[in-house]
Amino acid sequence: MTVPDLSETALRGAETFEANCTECHGATAGGTSEGPPLVHIYYEPGHHADFSFHVAVQRGSPQHHWEFGDMDPVPGLSDEEVNEIICYVRELQYANGIFTDDAGLAACQS
Repeated sequence: MTVPDLSETALRGAETFEANCTECHGATAGGTSEGPPLVHIYYEPGHHADFSFHVAVQRGSPQHHWEFGDMDPVPGLSDEEVNEIICYVRELQYANGIFTDDAGLAACQS
């Protein structure tokens, strides 16, 4: 897993991700035995748009693509914090060749 030099927005997202998401999705969004990797083609912007991350955080997500069970909502995160998490994940995805069009980094433009 390549971890690039992160933008300020992605650095804030990394901190929030660490506090709320790493237990299931791993320290660099590479997945664990509890949840899928987000640095994966399934979660590229054309398949799971930024909006889908907001929905998953707010409402949870039914099991799909993987055999980890349903994802519970993640309470207490603001829309801005979720956007920062998305930026972090997108910068990781971009650095690891999941997508190559920098339009996928829209969440990182503040």
